[in-house]
Amino acid sequence: MPQTIAVLDFGSQYTQVIARRIRECQVYSKIFHYRTTAAQLREEGVIGIILSGGPSSVLAKNAPLPDPAIFELGVPVLGICYGIQLMGHLLGGQTVPSKQREYGHGTLVIRKPGRLFAKLPRKLRVWNSHGDKVTKLPPGFSSIGTTDNSPFAAIEDRKRNFYGIQFHPEVFHTEHGVDVVRNFLVRVCAAAQDWTTKDFIAHAVADIRAKVGKSRVILGLSGGVDSSVAAALLHTAIGRQLTCVFVDNGLLRQDERETVVSLYARNFKIDLRVVDASTLFLRRLKGVSEPEQKRKIIGRTFVEVFEKSLKSIGKAKFLAQGTLYPDVIESVTIGDNPASLIKSHHNVGGLPAKMKLELVEPLRELFKDEVRAVGTALGLPREVVWRQPFPGPGLGVRVAGEVTRDRLVVLRAADAILQEEMKKNGWYWKVWQSFCVYLPVKSVGVIGDERNYADVIALRIVESKDAMTADWTRLPYDLLQHISSRITNEVHNVSRVVYDISSKPPATIEWE
Repeated sequence: MPQTIAVLDFGSQYTQVIARRIRECQVYSKIFHYRTTAAQLREEGVIGIILSGGPSSVLAKNAPLPDPAIFELGVPVLGICYGIQLMGHLLGGQTVPSKQREYGHGTLVIRKPGRLFAKLPRKLRVWNSHGDKVTKLPPGFSSIGTTDNSPFAAIEDRKRNFYGIQFHPEVFHTEHGVDVVRNFLVRVCAAAQDWTTKDFIAHAVADIRAKVGKSRVILGLSGGVDSSVAAALLHTAIGRQLTCVFVDNGLLRQDERETVVSLYARNFKIDLRVVDASTLFLRRLKGVSEPEQKRKIIGRTFVEVFEKSLKSIGKAKFLAQGTLYPDVIESVTIGDNPASLIKSHHNVGGLPAKMKLELVEPLRELFKDEVRAVGTALGLPREVVWRQPFPGPGLGVRVAGEVTRDRLVVLRAADAILQEEMKKNGWYWKVWQSFCVYLPVKSVGVIGDERNYADVIALRIVESKDAMTADWTRLPYDLLQHISSRITNEVHNVSRVVYDISSKPPATIEWE
């Protein structure tokens, strides 16, 4: 069993990002529900605990609270945002509502570097997101960092190796955030930094074989990074027990079906079955504009098509999916998990009872860059491993509003031009995602000497590491102009191209 850092999840949108940052430091991390008992954590061989942030107030009647015995395990604890407020509240200090809610960038002044801030600048630009703050330190604690709004923005109990920070070190908005995490892991928890991609593959293969046994598994292969790596990992584990199904849902990019068939069936010799369900998907989406409703329709139809495809495949027990950590964290619902719903994902949340298949999600604990590392280690080609992410619902969530065949034709043509120019100019491989969005509005334009009243296309090009945070790409103006000119000249019925300069947060990467 590897050394494990436990991340107790109190509903933060960034819980998985914390786990990812830990793994960036080559230390194994595992996320646990906030109610996980100290005894269970001891059985897991935990060498340190991180208390995540969260949307709740520790002063609320039904605030999520951990097992108090975690503070008696004798292992280091780091509380982040809600986590530091919990420590103040539970360990004999005081946490109160702040008169001024801190959200966004702030400046942390480090008063005492100690082990947590060792070898870091004395001032850091940090990311805040909180409404409560600690106003009285618990016994044994001292302040090691301050902000304009709090004299206890960073605290420590050196004797017990307890630390609390009011900011979020896990997001890229915080300077030296990964260094803060690494200091906690190495200098405080004495972690060995020996967790690698090779370790993950070995554990995943063993887990798949133990779960699947001799049963058949079917996988929806879209040709994207996630499903491709999932297929490679499953094939490594169970070989010919895997059958892949490619569903043409009518929401694919230009020439995508032909590309997938050529690459996987002909070159990789995978047992690939193609199902053309485009008419069914588009019929069910007719008249539907609300994004969540579209996602759910696409998800339900996808499962239904899979169920019917079993007749030609033969008896199968498992359905594999390329679900990733960001899919999971953005799909949690209020209730047992305290996080708030952002959006649903078609491949998260289980299967209907009538579909008698069990789920296999070998990538569920990984972020995109980890998935790419696994794909490279498994020998997948660069054009597959470094393909940009594409949403499960496809162009269904890139046509804002109702999805129609005519709108899809326009969007595919515009997006093909964007991808061609991004690759030709070397930008495709530099950014996280680049895609077009069809906007359900009309704009006046001029073609020749005539008035033109036609469609609007938005360009969305972002830089990111894990899809949990993102910033818009500063593409050269001349390249943007060239792309816009090609789209308005070559794509029938487009009169205007706009560029989305929104970051995540507050916006999401996809428009819907």
